[in-house]
Amino acid sequence: MNPDNRRGILMMTAAMAFFIANDALVKLVSATLPTAQLIFVRGLLCTLLLAAVVARSGVARQWRSALTATVPVRALFDSMATFTYLTALFHLPLGNATAINLAAPLFLTLFAVLLLGERVSAGRWALIGLGFAGVLLVVQPRADGFNGYALLCVGATLLHAGRDFMTRKVPASVPSLLITLSTAGMVTLLSGVWTLLDQWKPMPPLALAQLTGAAVCLAAAYHLLTLSMRAGDMSVVGPFRYSGLLVALLLGYVLWGDVPNALAWVGIALLVAAGLGMLHSERARARAALDAAMD
Repeated sequence: MNPDNRRGILMMTAAMAFFIANDALVKLVSATLPTAQLIFVRGLLCTLLLAAVVARSGVARQWRSALTATVPVRALFDSMATFTYLTALFHLPLGNATAINLAAPLFLTLFAVLLLGERVSAGRWALIGLGFAGVLLVVQPRADGFNGYALLCVGATLLHAGRDFMTRKVPASVPSLLITLSTAGMVTLLSGVWTLLDQWKPMPPLALAQLTGAAVCLAAAYHLLTLSMRAGDMSVVGPFRYSGLLVALLLGYVLWGDVPNALAWVGIALLVAAGLGMLHSERARARAALDAAMD
């Protein structure tokens, strides 16, 4: 496999684990704090953490490289996705919201084909479809499960795909940490404006601790996601978002006692099969390219 794709896959998998941990923590906090307040507090903590990392790493000296239109546009996509997704998440089961959001690779692959001219074989399309079928089997959506908040979550999924597409448009000279910091700062700024229209509530120590943990997870996830989308092919790395569903299942069991039924386990098997199939497809393509070069 292409080393860049391998790194992209590993970083995407780690990013999804951190994202799901963040989702679980903020969902717990949403029972006691308003949406705007918790997004602002988490965003402020995340921004301060990232700013400290940027200062320590020395990349702050390259701040002028981030003065390109693609950086704030990407941050705006991410901010809108954050607001819409978290609003939906607070009114949907974690598994449902996670599964809907994992449809992003379908949109992402479409963007890659239409806008970047990437070639995706019928077999790889089938594997992506297989993974999505696995998601549906795990979630087992019913008519009462897909309401207005589910549609809002679909909109967030499209925005997430747009953010990932814009990541590839950011010049390689812009350090990933600066991209991540700009995103966290945009979320904090916009949510801060939102709090002016909402009522603040006293923050219990447990909620502050949970939001601090969420901020750490989010900072790591932001950075790893940016690195993954810049490292590998979008149509190869994107489907590994499905790994986040496994983390969601584990946290759902630990926090809420949710246990998958037989159909859900079949869905998990399909997700694993789709991931392994994608890896095999990439290896076969790389071998074919190498054989062609040697002829």
